[in-house]
Amino acid sequence: MIEIKGLKAKLGSFVLEIENLKIEKGEYFVVLGPSGVGKTVLIDVIGGIIVPQKGKILIDGKDVTKLPPEKRGIAIVPQDYALFPHMSAYDNIAYGLRIRGLSEDLIKDKVLGLAKIFEIERILSKKPSSLSGGERQRVALARALIVNPKAILLDEPLASLDPRLRMKARSFIKGLHKDLKFTAIHVTHNIADAAALSRRIGYMEEGKLIFIGTFEKFVRSRYAVPYINEIKEIINKIR
Repeated sequence: MIEIKGLKAKLGSFVLEIENLKIEKGEYFVVLGPSGVGKTVLIDVIGGIIVPQKGKILIDGKDVTKLPPEKRGIAIVPQDYALFPHMSAYDNIAYGLRIRGLSEDLIKDKVLGLAKIFEIERILSKKPSSLSGGERQRVALARALIVNPKAILLDEPLASLDPRLRMKARSFIKGLHKDLKFTAIHVTHNIADAAALSRRIGYMEEGKLIFIGTFEKFVRSRYAVPYINEIKEIINKIR
């Protein structure tokens, strides 16, 4: 479980203020909002990249507000995936286990097991530069999940994919979450991502979460007005 209480983080003239947010264990929570409202800042604060001026961040009841990223037990997947370019897909996935000192035999078992789930066995020897956007995304997700984090933070993970791959990636992530039941916070400006992946969403404007609730409640709220055309499209596809 992730809890945020009375949080305030200031970066220059921008201020992030989150009064109260609770993400349940195993929940896939999407934060929706246009560019520039603080979604990435929220990810960076929870992940420990940015230290807030006030407030608390609790993970499984433990106050991690002042802890560095590596002490929080959280994995971050940035928008550009941040794969090590000189390493193969296998070594990128194995990296977190190697720095924890696991044996190579155990690392191999874990990497190959996760690669099978992610359907990326055939690309394990390749470097990131030779992978497609969808393949890089899966490698980044596998690298994040292999260390069994308490939560995974995803910053616009589908943004670089074309519409066809984006739809395919949504289905893959949804199925993966159903099987592995990891806790996730996914930020996006794309309402179709929110509709496909999350039962409950938060909506941000000007550094504040101004709505938290089910997607069904969101589409009936005034905050959904800018997305009305996309919502109609989503509804038509469901019918």
